[in-house]
Amino acid sequence: MKSVALFILAAVALAAPAAAQERLRVDITGGIAAPMPIAIPPMPTPNAVGTAAGNTAELGRQVAEIVTNDLRNSGLFSPIRPGALRPVSYPEVTSPNFGYWSGTGATALVQGFVQANGDGTLTVGCYLYDVFARTELDRQGFVVTPQYWRRAAHKCADTVYTRLTGEGPYFDSRVVYVSETGPKANRIKRLAIMDQDGANHRFLTNGQSTVLTPRFAPNMQTIVYMSYDGERPRVYVYDIGSGRQRLLVNQPNMTFAPRFSPDGRYVVFSMSVGGNTDIYRVPTSGGTPQRLTNAPGIDTGGSYSPDGRQIVFESDRGGGQQLYVMNADGSNQRRISFGGGRYATPVWSPRGDLIAFTKIGGGFRIGVMSPNGSGERILTNAWQDEGPTWSPNGRVIMFFRTAQGSGRTDLWSVDLTGVNERRIPTPLDGSDPAWSPLLP
Repeated sequence: MKSVALFILAAVALAAPAAAQERLRVDITGGIAAPMPIAIPPMPTPNAVGTAAGNTAELGRQVAEIVTNDLRNSGLFSPIRPGALRPVSYPEVTSPNFGYWSGTGATALVQGFVQANGDGTLTVGCYLYDVFARTELDRQGFVVTPQYWRRAAHKCADTVYTRLTGEGPYFDSRVVYVSETGPKANRIKRLAIMDQDGANHRFLTNGQSTVLTPRFAPNMQTIVYMSYDGERPRVYVYDIGSGRQRLLVNQPNMTFAPRFSPDGRYVVFSMSVGGNTDIYRVPTSGGTPQRLTNAPGIDTGGSYSPDGRQIVFESDRGGGQQLYVMNADGSNQRRISFGGGRYATPVWSPRGDLIAFTKIGGGFRIGVMSPNGSGERILTNAWQDEGPTWSPNGRVIMFFRTAQGSGRTDLWSVDLTGVNERRIPTPLDGSDPAWSPLLP
């Protein structure tokens, strides 16, 4: 993967937007009960020319398609069918025919353009309008090198989503996960990475060694994970730019369930020593692990709070898997889950307000609760859902679902309403996803 430093993506000032109206707002608590009708016609170009990414006229159609899919997949928008929309000329981008658009049933309108620049870059303009108030709500422009034109489309979708919901963006992000293939008793498991919508997919490892639980570093340049490379499962760090991996903890014991601290300085993980499993942390560069728990039993699944001051983890010290929270130095350990069944794979929301987990009992389901254990809600209800990971804005949870009988796994997402659930496309079976922060 090329260095992010080579990537050019910058918001450019197109002009000051007209006075924004506040009448348009998406109800984010109602799920898909009343998604907002929105029109996103193909984006014209002032001059159709060939680029390294394709002709700018075709790119305009593709950018509009990506924006459409992002907003539809959020469950909060209902894009008008593209075939029902007439083409838009370049001069119309900043001067919409509101009379026509109100007749389509759309309440919001996204128009834009794709322009080739003299230095080989592309500019993608993105304009958001309130159709009935006949006003402009927002406008952004993005300059990209041709290979990153899809990111400009995701940025446009993020602009619309953020302006109309009041929530943070999440479309311009990536997912690392475990790609699976082969018979149930002999699965080949490889690291794979892709955009959040499944595009730009590629494998990072060749499957010669089984891998589990990949997690991004905060800067997204490295991934920490468990691999069976060698005599026993241990924690490794993978450099995305070079494709090299290194052993993080050179101990004779089994190490697993790693995750970075929010500042990227430490990796928290579990290590089995003398029949007991505790949580440790180690500097990202390696060194001597620091033991954080010391109770009899299995302590694992550590996940930092966004401010790095606390860690949530699972433990069977009380006789069954439950969730516990402790300070980052291991002090003040206390149990937070008290419902029926068992709890596993906790992960702290990037907003800090919730902890997602796998609820075990009558099946495996995905749930959330507050960091003090209150307000538990179950979001999914399939046969076996597990391994939650948060979107960068803390509004959507991705997880993996195992089909009953076949053992096949797929990636799925659900929002906090528990209503909008959808499958994430992958070339092969997928499990154990980890969502990146928003791309820089």
